[in-house]
Amino acid sequence: MKFGTLYSYWSTDWACNFDGYVALVKKASEIGFDILEISADHVYHMSVSELEKLNEIRKSHGLIFTLNSGPAKQYDLASADEAIRQQGMDYFTHILEKMPILQADTLIGAIYSYWPCDFVTTDKAAAWERSAQCLHIIGEAAAQRGISIALEVLNRNETYIMTNCEEAVAYCKKVNSSAVKVLLDTYHMNIEEDDIPAAIRYAGPWLGHFHVGENNRKLPGMNNSIDWPAVAAALHEIGYNKGVVMEPFILSGGAVGDAIRVWRDLSDNASPQQMDEYISRSLDFLKTTFA
Repeated sequence: MKFGTLYSYWSTDWACNFDGYVALVKKASEIGFDILEISADHVYHMSVSELEKLNEIRKSHGLIFTLNSGPAKQYDLASADEAIRQQGMDYFTHILEKMPILQADTLIGAIYSYWPCDFVTTDKAAAWERSAQCLHIIGEAAAQRGISIALEVLNRNETYIMTNCEEAVAYCKKVNSSAVKVLLDTYHMNIEEDDIPAAIRYAGPWLGHFHVGENNRKLPGMNNSIDWPAVAAALHEIGYNKGVVMEPFILSGGAVGDAIRVWRDLSDNASPQQMDEYISRSLDFLKTTFA
């Protein structure tokens, strides 16, 4: 398994420019991560020159990039509006075209719709039909580039389209593309699954990416609300050998705090140095527990 973190851990703002990513690559490498998960939307907006430079810096620090997408509503592949669905397909096609510049082969997130959902429309059957058709086309384009797409299963407060592993596997079968897999996240699973290890075993070969966090989105091992040894055993049982990426959110305020609903500081007023220490300890915990 390769261990990583989402880029936004140290910030209350989703924004991150080229210089910001250069600093994060260096920091993640020094801490000992294998993967830095970056924003697909940032890649979409970066120039080819910036991406080429960032890739050289990434390689020099021995990191892998995975791309995380929480698409805006204007790119909703489940929309009843054909023009919006086409915008979404164009958007993701452009991201897929840029990913090889970063030698990135994994695109993950709530790509089947938009995030966070506003629940104005909740016709699940229609959403499955429309988005699955779009994702089949996008999936085939990804397969041609050697890219895997992992669709994130979210909890009931963030989507209505797929909220547990069983639904996600059924949806991927409907998409019918070898490139399209499932992403499970212990935070969302803690809300929706009856049995987290059983859900991992159910996913089996469909599991394309894995997110880890405590039940309140603290760093893995920070409060041990999740049975981490049982999670690790289930991953080993299915022969999982891909990314295990933290999505910790412990800082309140800003665009990140608002989107993730972090209404109180979970960091114990941590300094930047303490934030580094927290995540370093969590990485050591995961490597030991998942070994």
